[in-house]
Order: sequence, then C-alpha cells, then structure tokens
Amino acid sequence: MSRIADVFGKLASARRKALIPFVTAGDPAAGGTVELMHALVGAGADVIELGVPFSDPMADGPVIQRASERALAEGVSLDDVLGFVTAFRKRDSTTPVVLMGYANPIEAMGTEAFAGRAQTAGVDGVLVVDYPPEESAEFAALVRRHGIDLIFLLAPTSTKERIDSVARLASGYVYYVSLTGVTGASHLDVGGVGAKLAAIRRSISLPLGVGFGIRDGESARAVGKVADAVIVGSRIIQEMEQGDPAAAAARAATLVRSIREALDRP
Repeated sequence: MSRIADVFGKLASARRKALIPFVTAGDPAAGGTVELMHALVGAGADVIELGVPFSDPMADGPVIQRASERALAEGVSLDDVLGFVTAFRKRDSTTPVVLMGYANPIEAMGTEAFAGRAQTAGVDGVLVVDYPPEESAEFAALVRRHGIDLIFLLAPTSTKERIDSVARLASGYVYYVSLTGVTGASHLDVGGVGAKLAAIRRSISLPLGVGFGIRDGESARAVGKVADAVIVGSRIIQEMEQGDPAAAAARAATLVRSIREALDRP
C-alpha cells in the first residue's frame, strides 16, 4: 500500500479529514525548505504538497507566483526539489510528499529519469498541472511502475468525460479546485462544492481533496464536512510573507495548527 493510501485509510477509520498544506520548494529560502516541511508535519499536516518552482505558473495566482519567483531567484531547480525530499526522508519515513508543478521541468529532466529519481528520493505522488488525463496514460503507467501516484485536478467546469478520464488514470487522491480561476481566490461556495463532489464520487472512489479558497480554520472545517481532505496553499505563503523569513516555518506551523484544530473539533 502506498503512503498516501495508508494515510487516507487511517484517517477514514478515525473519521478524520486530511490536512494538506502546499508550499513552494525554496521559498522563502532554499535552506529552509526541509525545516519547513518538518514544521508542517509537526503542526498536523497529513500530506505535503511541495511546489516545483516554475517561471510561468499559469494556474497560480499572484501569491504563489511570487513564491516561485523567490525560489527561482534562489536558484532552486527540480534537481534541488528532489534533494529536499531526500533530506526530509532522513527524519520522516511516513508522511506522503506530492510534487506539484508543470510539465516543463519534468520534460527537461526526462520523464524516465524523473520517475526513477523521484522514487529514490521518496516522492509519493505527482500533480502536473498541464498534463491533461486524456494525454497522460503513458506517464501514469511510468510513475505507477515507480510506486508514485498520479494526481489530477478537477474543477466546477469539469465534464463527465473529463471526470471519467481522471477515474481511469488517477491514484492517491483527486484535487478538486473549488473555484474557477487561479490559486488565491476566495469566493468559496461550500454548498456548490458538496454538490459537485457528490457527482464526482459517482465515478471516482478515490479520496477527494478540495483546494482554492480555504483561508482559515472555519473555511477548512466547512469544506471538511463534504471533502476527504482540505488543501491550503496561498494562505500559508501569505502568512510566511508577512514576517521575518527566518520565522517563516514557525508562522506557517502556527496557521496549520489552527486549521488542524478546527478540523478535529467535535
């Protein structure tokens, strides 16, 4: 069983929801990424989504774009990101790590090389924003041979055909984008999210995580009533931006801990 499946299985048995924070590798400083990952786990994260910096993050709003720019200014590459995961695994052999990013860095490394190196580093899942499911069968088979789950995005506009395509290839969990737009938007309609998740569950049996628009413990708790996981990214990065970079991990952990407590509240 994969680490992702194991975590979701244990959470389901305990009637708890997964908390999945997103941070960009190398932000605010390359030397702090592994510390930040451990801090997030200590604060209650169940899975970590680690963004791979990219110069044209088309699905991301200004907050995550700034994070990518800072990481790229630090010289952080996909090679470095895999190194961060390797270092993280020296102390944490159980928390799943999902790399989230775009096709270009993977294609530049070579898909075969990437899959092998990701497995060696201890990566559990990959979400490539610009790999549509209709064109990803070969890549899905490749990463699966290396024990890595391929995670896809679905959105309010996703058709039945797109949902069925994801159902055929996805593993680990599915990331439902609660809003039409980019990361960091905030017009969250929990009722609409619940209705769409119910429709998706008719085709997909994997856990469903919801991201975009989750800002605090209360919005996370509301989404947790209809989803299997809540995914928080832009708000964490904003919190880190607002203080001394040396205290970024502590600031992120404080926010994540407050969200964890809200999710777990009876």
